[in-house]
Amino acid sequence: MRIITIRAKPGNPSQGLLQFGQQVFQVAIGRNGMTSVKREGDGATPIGQMRMIAVHIRRDRHACISTRLPVHAIGARDGWCDAPAHACYNRPVHLPFSASHEVMQRNDHLYDHVVVLDWNFTRRRRYGGSAIFLHLARPGFQPTEGCVAVRAHVMRQILTHASQDTVIEIRR
Repeated sequence: MRIITIRAKPGNPSQGLLQFGQQVFQVAIGRNGMTSVKREGDGATPIGQMRMIAVHIRRDRHACISTRLPVHAIGARDGWCDAPAHACYNRPVHLPFSASHEVMQRNDHLYDHVVVLDWNFTRRRRYGGSAIFLHLARPGFQPTEGCVAVRAHVMRQILTHASQDTVIEIRR
C-alpha cells in the first residue's frame, strides 16, 4: 500500500502540504480547513484515510494517462449527486438529474483529472459529505469545497504511481 500524506500548511488553514515519497507539494484544501467531523456542505476537508477508487478524465482535453486506477471518461451527461436524502447520494449520475448535483464536465479545468476518494463512498452515511475528490487546483491554490487540489504536473505524477491500494491520509 502506498500512502500519500497531507498536512495543514502552517499559517494558512485552506492550504496543505502533500508528501509523495520524498517530495512535498503545495495543495489546496477546504475553505474551512480540516475537520474530524465531516458534514455535507461544511467546506472542510475530512481528516482520515481515503483509498483511491478511480480516476475520471476529460478525454476531449487530455489523451491517455498512465495509471493502474480504473479510468472513466467524463462526458457532457456526467454528474455527481450531492443531495443527502437522495438514493444516489455521493454517486455518479447521468444528467439531467433532478436532485442537487455537481456537473463533472466543467468549463474550467478543475475536473480535467478527478480521483474519486473513498470518503463516504463505500459505506455511505447521509450528510456525511460527498464528492471528496483529488482534482486540479485553481490558480493561487484557492480553497476547495472540501476536496484536495493539486497542480496538473503533480496529478500526473501521482496517477503514474497510483492504484486502488493507494491511500491519501489527511492529518492535522
